[in-house]
Amino acid sequence: MKILVLGSGAREHAIIKALIRTGSDAQDITCAPGNGGIAQDVTCFSLDPTNSSLVTDWSIANKVDLVIIGPEAPLVAGVSDALRAKEIAVFGPSQAAAMLEGSKSFAKEVMAAADVPTGMAMECDDLAQVESALVRFGSPYVVKADGLAAGKGVIVAGDKISALSHAKGFIDKGMRILVEEFLDGQEVSLFFLSDGKYVMPLAPAQDFKRAFDNDEGPNTGGMGAYSPLPWLPEDFVTEVTERVALPTIREMERRGTPFVGLLYCGLIVGSKGIRVIEFNARFGDPETQVVLRRLITPLASLLHSSATGQLGSASEPEFMDEVAVTVVLASEGYPTSSAEPRVISGLDQIDDEHVEINFAAAETRNAELFANGGRVLSVVSVAKTFHKARKHAYKAIEKISLSGSHYRTDIAQKVDEGDDD
Repeated sequence: MKILVLGSGAREHAIIKALIRTGSDAQDITCAPGNGGIAQDVTCFSLDPTNSSLVTDWSIANKVDLVIIGPEAPLVAGVSDALRAKEIAVFGPSQAAAMLEGSKSFAKEVMAAADVPTGMAMECDDLAQVESALVRFGSPYVVKADGLAAGKGVIVAGDKISALSHAKGFIDKGMRILVEEFLDGQEVSLFFLSDGKYVMPLAPAQDFKRAFDNDEGPNTGGMGAYSPLPWLPEDFVTEVTERVALPTIREMERRGTPFVGLLYCGLIVGSKGIRVIEFNARFGDPETQVVLRRLITPLASLLHSSATGQLGSASEPEFMDEVAVTVVLASEGYPTSSAEPRVISGLDQIDDEHVEINFAAAETRNAELFANGGRVLSVVSVAKTFHKARKHAYKAIEKISLSGSHYRTDIAQKVDEGDDD
């Protein structure tokens, strides 16, 4: 099966590594545009992944059997629609269905119609409305941009000034704001494959959004993750399937916009039970790095079944018993500023069968890898216990040298069982 993966981040690298690890031939996989790290595994080429015509023409010319869309921008740009119009199998929802991620207001509307449990929210077009909503819901203040914001559209603030400042930044860009009630509890990410009628759950994961240890600092796109979650109730996945995923998919079908691709359910498990924080229309980063690292079932077969309406007859995915932990290495200043490209060294010192590296922002210069973005790479480790997985991950990341870089030291710490050597 010839596969084209669209995107250039660690999520796409994790997808590619999982495809290869579960049976796909690396020679049959291409990535556009990819990055210097991904290019070590498969062929990458320069192509704008949001340009429907370019993607479609290239796929036809190269007889691609399956296109996997990684990031949200090509989805909202309607790339999947153009591919489907040419009868090319594509894993990724239509432009209309991708509005589940592209508009927080639309997602709330769908959840209300489908009776999906979520928090109360108010839509705001100006700062006066935002301030009124903040007063109504009280502190902590939850403010979301109603649109794509590269993982930085949400703030949970203890003071009204920070909440208003966050809202103003997006209102000044012409975006609507949602102010929501604060939902206290543990966050969980659960991915579902969907073919428009059926859903298939993958393994739950938890990510860490704050930049620094102890959940301090600004929100980021994610600084680490782990899977599975041993503290979840046994019936958790079944409950989310029946109360969240299936009702949402059925409501989308009822509206004439069937959702084909990856439904990312961002959830809170708290005193009020399970509540949806948000939907995304693609694999999450960095949760993908741990979820797919544990996958045994051929990923290409699963995604192709989703893309072609065959999930109803597909077998449930199988995951290894080992646990997975990923730690993100970020450039100096991330997420508030961007550092100049700097050389990444020490990678050749990592020789550990438990560890793999997923590159997010790397380019090749004179046979050396340079970091050229905020989140640079993810160190992913698998082992029999979280203690061992964390030990392998942190031992590996300590060998990597990138001037000014930083990473969290407490990823999966709360599930670390202690010394089991």
